[in-house]
Amino acid sequence: MGRGPPVVTTQARPATPGPAAPPGDGRGATVRRGLRSVPVPVALVVLTALAGVVLGRVYADDLLTRLMLGAAVGSVLVSVAARRLPSWLVAPVSVAAMAGWTAFSLHLAARHADLPGGFGPIVADAARNGIPRLLTAMIPVEPAPDTVLVPLVAAWLAGLTGAEVALRAGRTLLGFLPPTLLYAGALYVVGPNADPATWPSVAFAGAVALGLAASDRRGAPGAADPTAGLAPSVRAAVRARLVAGTALGLAVVVGLAALLGPLLAARVDDRPVDPRRYVEPPRVESLDENPLIRISGWALNPEQKLLDVTTRAPAGTESRIRLAVLSDYDGVTWRVGATYRNAGRILPATTPNAGPVETVRQEITVADLTGRLLPAVATPREVTGARVAYDPATGTLIRPEGLSPGLRYTVTSARERPDENLLATADVPAGAEVARVLRVADGTPEPLRKLAGQLAEDNGAPYARAAAIEQFLAEHYRVVADAPSGHAYPNLNFFLFGPRGGGGQRGTSEQFAAAFAVLGRLTGLPTRVVVGFESRGDGPVRAADAFAWPEVLFSGVGWVPFDPLPRPDTEPRPVEEDFRPTPDDPPPSEVPEPTVEPTATPPAVAADRPGSERGVSTPVLVAVAVAGLLLLVGAALATLAGMRRAQARARRERGDPGERIAGAWREVTDALRLAGRPVGGDLAATEVARHARRALADARATTTADRTAPPTAPATADRTGETDHAGYGPAAATAPAMVDGPDVDELAVLLNQVAFAPGSATPAHADRASALVEQYVAALRAARPRWRRLLWSVHPGPLRWRP
Repeated sequence: MGRGPPVVTTQARPATPGPAAPPGDGRGATVRRGLRSVPVPVALVVLTALAGVVLGRVYADDLLTRLMLGAAVGSVLVSVAARRLPSWLVAPVSVAAMAGWTAFSLHLAARHADLPGGFGPIVADAARNGIPRLLTAMIPVEPAPDTVLVPLVAAWLAGLTGAEVALRAGRTLLGFLPPTLLYAGALYVVGPNADPATWPSVAFAGAVALGLAASDRRGAPGAADPTAGLAPSVRAAVRARLVAGTALGLAVVVGLAALLGPLLAARVDDRPVDPRRYVEPPRVESLDENPLIRISGWALNPEQKLLDVTTRAPAGTESRIRLAVLSDYDGVTWRVGATYRNAGRILPATTPNAGPVETVRQEITVADLTGRLLPAVATPREVTGARVAYDPATGTLIRPEGLSPGLRYTVTSARERPDENLLATADVPAGAEVARVLRVADGTPEPLRKLAGQLAEDNGAPYARAAAIEQFLAEHYRVVADAPSGHAYPNLNFFLFGPRGGGGQRGTSEQFAAAFAVLGRLTGLPTRVVVGFESRGDGPVRAADAFAWPEVLFSGVGWVPFDPLPRPDTEPRPVEEDFRPTPDDPPPSEVPEPTVEPTATPPAVAADRPGSERGVSTPVLVAVAVAGLLLLVGAALATLAGMRRAQARARRERGDPGERIAGAWREVTDALRLAGRPVGGDLAATEVARHARRALADARATTTADRTAPPTAPATADRTGETDHAGYGPAAATAPAMVDGPDVDELAVLLNQVAFAPGSATPAHADRASALVEQYVAALRAARPRWRRLLWSVHPGPLRWRP
């Protein structure tokens, strides 16, 4: 028998023993790595959301805070979920997600604010006017599409940028910069309009510390040494550079803390700057600033339908609908003088006076009423159906877009009914808080002063004086519809003392209300004029229902209306027959207008280690950081330039002529400081003007010399020890003569006129001062070197310099 093939027997070698891996160790390592990667994304979400917490303090409710929290979570989660995508693809994906979240948020805010109209126009309006309305909105700000759009987009972009830099590039500290800038911007926007953000700031610092501590993986168990594969000499050099960099960074941080810490601590008690001061609030036309002149026109067209009103109020009540409250009088014109702020549905409340409060709810439809003033029963506290701006000082409402036929809105007002028994013994307030409604303009005719003195002679109590003026006007003058408009001093003098047969002693409610208010102020009563309509329930309000009435402010009672119009079918007595009437003791029959009633994440993958193929290269990261820094610097410079322009315009255009001239003078002194030639506060205006002319002459001479002298030519100006008149440095022995330029001396004369003859400056004087300062500043700036001219408009000094 043959033998078969030999059988080869192999013996298995025993496996080399090694450390036994515990069951489930691979899954546990994955979990640990995931947990180590969570703190940085969480810190980014917290930092971004805290900006919403800070900004939400000036909003009416927490809707904005919740929406910004959603933006913070969404932006960071998108970056975490897209970590395996190419870096260039993350931004489009995140922006698409941002568009979806923004659309949802705007829809929610529009429903929350109960805005009329389609969603498309609302979004377009919010995109056009988001920034100005955010800075002009009345506090508390109502969350509406135009007041939440900018914070939402800023929060999403901050979360996206921070997540990409911190998670993908592994630069945690640099990734915390965008949320930090967002937080600082929120603090700036809030300004002095909320209490200090103490606990949000502490939480912000704690989140930063947690994120930085979690991002240090060198001490983590099992972490690989990035220098393990290098040669010993190279490894030592790398470690030395790391140590040196860490030490240098620590030294910079400590130095900045030591340098800036005392400066910041010294400003803890300073009031923050309110950015709203640099933004122009909504403006109105002259007819809206002084609607008193519309009374005569309405009186000639009594059947003109202005409004349709549906009222919900206690039975048997009649409501006066206010159009405007006029508190400022300069001897020529009564004006509202309001600062309107964009407001939401809920208007800010003030502390009410004593007495019961009635809630009046009206649905008003505009017919032929024009302008921007929005009629409402005093005092409005909620408006729906129309976007409004509001002045809390006067209670006047406007619709910035203007009124249009068919506009329908609903307004809920709180009308107070103070105790009438308090009027006879009530006092009137005094001091700076009511100086506006006590001011008597210069140039008061002597007959008006004499009449006021005679009416107040036997009536010591404030209410008795007011009742005496009311009775005198009601008994001696006649209401006629064809009386010409006018309430300046000459008009009132003719109305009160003109011959009856020649048109005197007759007028519309315009003259009655204005005469009462002026006579009241001459007797020490704080007064104002109100223009509105008499509403007798549901139905149309016609031009015949329009009239003006005066109000007097009593301590503890509030503004009380008076009715100086004569009773129907009564024949007025001649003024000479009874020049000094005796007032009735009972309070006036008119119900006082109300004041204001108070209203009630998935785990993230750890950042790539140095040398990883998926990491962003250092040159790219530096380029992105530099580009971002340049954008931030450019935005900061543009903001500074805009704030400087707004400041200069406000100084030269706001206020009465005297304030405008003083503001123009501030522009001259600031320009001298920018040119390096400041003036002391102890110099007279004429001395400052002489110093300003010399500064311009020196600047022009220096610029001419720089342009004509050879580059290497030595300076030959022979300076003496003599000082110029202002005392700021030596004057050149060969100083140039005073060159032709803007007449600063004329501006000094105008300033002296304002200081020594208050009230004598006219708008023409103010316009002249504005033109002079504009010419001088332009000339002085043009005489500066080119690089200094570039820095002139963005220098932050004038924004913080005090006069």
